Amino acid sequence: CLFLKPDAKMLSTEGMVRYAKKADAKEFVVATEVGILHRLSKEAPEKTCIPVKPDAICEYMKRITLEKVYLSLKEMRHVIRVPEEVAQKARRALEAMVAVG
Repeated sequence: CLFLKPDAKMLSTEGMVRYAKKADAKEFVVATEVGILHRLSKEAPEKTCIPVKPDAICEYMKRITLEKVYLSLKEMRHVIRVPEEVAQKARRALEAMVAVG
């Protein structure tokens, strides 16, 4: 989530970065895991990002490493099955992210 007075925007991580970079506003209030603040300050150094909750850290995100992702994909570990309806929505979101890159 990235909030800008008076508009509130709910965006993905990439969406937050793109929005902060192109927006005319110089200050943003960010309501998500604080790990994004480093990237925002790196990619939009002229902008100020204020966390809603400075200690908002997702313990589960911190457990994910490139090595773990690699091994999971290589060895098909940790397979997660979801209903097809959910999978279709997730697939659309992933395809949209890949199309942007």
